[in-house]
Amino acid sequence: MASTLGTSSFAVLPSRCLSSPSSKPSIHTLSLTSGQSCGRKFYGGIGIHGLKGRSQFSVASVATEVNSVGQVLNKVSKESQRPVYPFAAIVGQDEMKLCLLLNVIDPKIGGVMIMGDRGTGKSTTVGSLVDLLPEIKVVAADPYNSDPEDPEFMGVEVRERIIKGEQLDVVLTKINMVDLPLGATEDRVCGTIDIEKALTEGVKAFEPGLLAKANRGILYVDEVNLLDDHLVDVLLDSAASGWNTVEREGISISHPARFILIGSGNPEEGELRPQLLDRFGMHAQVGTVRDAELRVKIVEERGRFDKNPKEFRETYKAEQQKLTDQITAARSVLSAVQIDQDLKVKISKVCAELNVDGLRGDIVTNRAAKALAALKGRDKVSAEDIATVIPNCLRHRLRKDPLESIDSGLLVTEKFYEVFS
Repeated sequence: MASTLGTSSFAVLPSRCLSSPSSKPSIHTLSLTSGQSCGRKFYGGIGIHGLKGRSQFSVASVATEVNSVGQVLNKVSKESQRPVYPFAAIVGQDEMKLCLLLNVIDPKIGGVMIMGDRGTGKSTTVGSLVDLLPEIKVVAADPYNSDPEDPEFMGVEVRERIIKGEQLDVVLTKINMVDLPLGATEDRVCGTIDIEKALTEGVKAFEPGLLAKANRGILYVDEVNLLDDHLVDVLLDSAASGWNTVEREGISISHPARFILIGSGNPEEGELRPQLLDRFGMHAQVGTVRDAELRVKIVEERGRFDKNPKEFRETYKAEQQKLTDQITAARSVLSAVQIDQDLKVKISKVCAELNVDGLRGDIVTNRAAKALAALKGRDKVSAEDIATVIPNCLRHRLRKDPLESIDSGLLVTEKFYEVFS
């Protein structure tokens, strides 16, 4: 059974009507006539012609029926949650930790693929990211974590409520991290439609799946290279469009599914499909620590955590808070970070000379460099920032030569210094 690892601390904000005449029209794409007058319904941003007046089906979601008991459960304190190993206590693995932090700062980077030996702390590091995740505004009791201001992250029901002029209750909640198990069924991942209820009552009763929970959050797949092909296809479709569409017996329901995709695996257990590998914005390689003193330190720290998790977490509380504040500050200044035209040209030149297919490499490198500059508290990208992130952004996009013995990351680094010198 998949588990949602993120803790949800709610703070109710003043509700406001986003379509009131006095307020600024922040959602200009929604200033449309309603479906009752023009005969069009908008699902997933696509206009579908239908009958004038009331639609044949009314949309209802099982997950939206949240009672007061459910709201109380969502406010459970952190102390009652399963203790998570602190991110600040992870020894070494700087490349993996940096890739994760940059994706939290700018989710549009596109996620990170972590490949390495077994027992190197891949799953532990990803799980420890939960404590550092910032809070976001969501529509209260919405199963898709809809953004109250951005139409691209809104569910259909929220859009319809805005068009009708209803007020939206907005809450603050931490970004979710959703774990996708290898044995999950397609219905559990995508969601299910109650066909019987649809036929007898004329209602689209939809039970959202893991993709709905992961919207505007993180979707983590451990051993992603062992994931069944049909689930890989679902992830590819959602990652490409940002929407999940469930089709059952002539009934179609769409909802936003934009998430940070994080995968981990051991390359010895099988290769990842190239189509899915290309969807990961960054690629981190993790190796076994060879230094004896570091290995001893890791063993001792793990032993302290297992003995008394609460006391161990307290010792890293200040460092964790410092990291959280740093991430929050970086997210707030990210939009102001600039990158010189000369650096952009050199990034694209590196990609071209390495024969990188497509333009994703160029885009991700620019985004990652800006996120790193924001993390360091600067408003301008330097060549050093690019040198740090470009191997992780391009390593997995190079065409593989079976006779090549050198690591692809080193090839990227060599080409970078050749171009930037």
